[in-house]
Amino acid sequence: MTDGPASTQPRPEGPSPAVSRISPQPINDLLNQELTWLKGVGPRKAEVLARHGLHTVHDLLQFYPRRYLDRTSVTRIADFNAELGEITVVGRILHTQVKGFARGQRFEAELLDGSGRMTLVWFNRVAWVQKFLRAGDVIAASGKPGFYRGWQFQHPAVEKLAFEETETDPDAPSSAPEDLQYQGQVVPIYPGSEELRRAWLDSRALSRILRGLFQRHQIEVADPLPAALKQRFGLMDLSQALRDVHTGQTLQEVELARHRLKFDEFFWLELMLAWRKATTARAVKGLQFPADHGLVERLLASLPFQLTGGQRRAVDEIFRDMRSPHPMNRLLQGDVGCGKTLVALCAMLLCVDNGCQAALMAPTEILAEQHARTLIRLAEPLGLRVTLLTGSRNAASRRKALQETASGWAQIVVGTHALIQEGVKFARLGLAIIDEQHRFGVEQRAKLRRKAPVLDTLVMTATPIPRTLAIVGYGDMDISVIRELPPGRQPITTVWRRDNKRAEIFGFVRDKVQADAQAYVVYPLVEESEKLEDVKAAEKNFAELGASWLAGCRMGLLHGRMKAPEKDAVMRDFLAGRLQVLIATTVVEVGVDNPRATLMVVEQAERFGLAQLHQLRGRVGRGSGKSWCVLVAGPQLSDEGRSRLETMAATQDGFEIAEADLRMRGTGDFFGTRQSGLPEFRIADILRDTELLVVARDAAFQLLEDDPGLKGEPALREHLLTTYADRLSRVED
Repeated sequence: MTDGPASTQPRPEGPSPAVSRISPQPINDLLNQELTWLKGVGPRKAEVLARHGLHTVHDLLQFYPRRYLDRTSVTRIADFNAELGEITVVGRILHTQVKGFARGQRFEAELLDGSGRMTLVWFNRVAWVQKFLRAGDVIAASGKPGFYRGWQFQHPAVEKLAFEETETDPDAPSSAPEDLQYQGQVVPIYPGSEELRRAWLDSRALSRILRGLFQRHQIEVADPLPAALKQRFGLMDLSQALRDVHTGQTLQEVELARHRLKFDEFFWLELMLAWRKATTARAVKGLQFPADHGLVERLLASLPFQLTGGQRRAVDEIFRDMRSPHPMNRLLQGDVGCGKTLVALCAMLLCVDNGCQAALMAPTEILAEQHARTLIRLAEPLGLRVTLLTGSRNAASRRKALQETASGWAQIVVGTHALIQEGVKFARLGLAIIDEQHRFGVEQRAKLRRKAPVLDTLVMTATPIPRTLAIVGYGDMDISVIRELPPGRQPITTVWRRDNKRAEIFGFVRDKVQADAQAYVVYPLVEESEKLEDVKAAEKNFAELGASWLAGCRMGLLHGRMKAPEKDAVMRDFLAGRLQVLIATTVVEVGVDNPRATLMVVEQAERFGLAQLHQLRGRVGRGSGKSWCVLVAGPQLSDEGRSRLETMAATQDGFEIAEADLRMRGTGDFFGTRQSGLPEFRIADILRDTELLVVARDAAFQLLEDDPGLKGEPALREHLLTTYADRLSRVED
C-alpha cells in the first residue's frame, strides 16, 4: 500500500483506448449531474453520499482515494515460504473467534484468498479488532508470515476493501476472493465510514461506480492552467489526472495524477492569496502616517531597557508599511515574552501622532484588561488617553467608553469582541491590532476592519507559526518575526514527572513559596466531569491542596466561569503578592503577566497540546529570577503524550515546538481550521508535500508579478475570479 512520491515525468497525453471509443457528452451537463444518474447509485446511496458532501458527478470525481494497494505486490497464500519478508495478501474473512489462554485472550480470523487459507492473530486490542473485522469482509493484510499449525500473520496491518455481505446489494455482483481482480493492477482505497459501509459504498463499490463512469463517458474538463506552466512543471492534463487518480493501472500513473491534483490545490490557494495581496497593494486610498511628533522617541527614552534587535526590525517594518500609501496588512509573530506588545504600542503611537485612533482587540477579557493596564502604564505619562471596552462592564461604564470612543477622546481603545458590535463607533480609526488572531474567526477580524473606510491592520500571535502554515494561511500578508527575548531573561528549567511524584513536586512548591516565590498550578477542567472522571478539576484540587501539601499558603482560584470582577480581584491580589499560589485553568494561558511568578505546575499535562503547554510555561520566566516548569503526567500516559512532555523538556524554542506540534496534531487541529480560515485539502498534505507547496507558491506569485491582472491568461483569470470569489471579496472587507 502506498501514497508514493510524486514523479515529475508526464505520461503521454490522450484518453485510454476504452474511453476513446465513446462519444463525448457535453461536459457541464455531465459534471453537474446528480449522483442518481450514475449506474450503481440509487436514491438511498445518493442520500448517504450527500451527507458526505458528495452531490454531483464533479463532487465524486474529487473524492480522491486516500491510498492504494499495488496488486503487483500481492502474494498468494499458496506461494508462502519461510524466507519471505513483509508481504500483502488479499482475501475474504471466513470466520473469526476469540480464544482464551493463560495470559489473556487472542483474536483469530481465518483468511481465504482462493489459493489457500491462513490465520490472522492479535494478542492485544482484542475488543477493537473484534469490532473492526467480521466474517465476509474482503481485506488486504500485510505482515511477515510465520508458521504455527499453518501460515499466519501476527498483528498484521489491515486495509478493508469490502464489507461482509449481510444483506443483498442489487447493484453489486457477487465475487469470490479469487475473482477480486479489479480492472487494473492498482486498487484505490477510499475514505470510509460506518454509514458508507451500511449503504454498500465501500472502496470496492466506489471504485466500480467510478470505473463505470469512465468506461461509459469521455470525461473532459476545462483545464485553466497555461500550457507553458504545465510543461515547465511536468504536469499532466487535468482530465487525465482525474481519470488516473481513480483508475490508474500502475503506481506511476497514479502518482503522476496525484502530483497534478496536489499542485492544483496549492497553486489555486496561493494564486488567490497573491491576488489578494496584489489587490491590496494597488489600493491607493490607504492611510499614510508620515508625521512624527516624537511620541515613540519619548516612550523609548522612558524605558529602563533598549529594544531587542527583533523588536527594532519589527518596528521599522511596521513603520515603513504605515508610511506608505497602501493599507498595511502585517502579521507579527514571536515567542511568549518577546515584547510584541511594546512593538504594537509603537505602532499605536505613530497612528495617534497622525491624528487617528488605534484599537487593540484581544480574545479574552483577562487579556484585554492586561493590555489595558500595560498601555495605561506606558502611554498615559506621554499624555495619551486609553479606554477599555469589554462585554462585562456595567451599563454606566460601557456608555462612558462608547462616548469616549465615538468622540475621539479615547486615542487608544482596548477591548474584546465587544469592539466589533454594531453600536461601537470610532471618530477616526486608523490602526486595528488583533492579538492572538487565530482565536478569532475570519468574519470577526473582518468586522473590526470594517469600522473604518480604510485602515492599517496588524495581527499578532504568540504561537509561532511553522513555515508551511505561514505559506498556506498568511500568503497575502507581510510577516515580521521576533525571535530574541529581552536581556536578563533566564532559561526556564522544565521537567516532567509521573503522578506518583506529586508529594515531592508540591513539597518543592511549598519550599519556594515560603522563600517568597509565587506559583501557578494549572488544571484541565474547572469542575469534575462525569465523562472525564480522571481529569483533575481546579475547584476540587484547590480545596485539597489547601488542606494538604500547600496548607498555610495563601491561595487563589481563577477560571473562566468566574465573573469579571471576581477574576480582576484575584489577579490584583496575585500581582500584588497577597496570593502566593494561583490555582487556575488555562485561562492563565494568556493575559496574566507577573514577573515575580517563578513556578508553573501543569497537572495532567499530556492532555494539553504543545502550543498550549508552551503558552502556559511562558507565564513564568518573565522576570530576572530563576524559574521552573513542572509537567505532571496523569496515570494513563500514552506514547504520544509522553512524546509531547519530552519535547517540552528538551527545548524552549517556540518555533521548534510549533513544528513538532504541527507534526503531531496535523494541520486541521493546529489552530482549528474553521477559526483560522485554513483550507482543508482533499489530496495534498502540507507536511508531506512541503516542497511542492513552495514550488506552487513561487509559480503563483511569479505569474502575478509578470502579469498583474492576468490579462494574458483569460482562462486562468476567469477560473480564479469565479471559483474563489468569496475569498477574494475579503479584500474589500
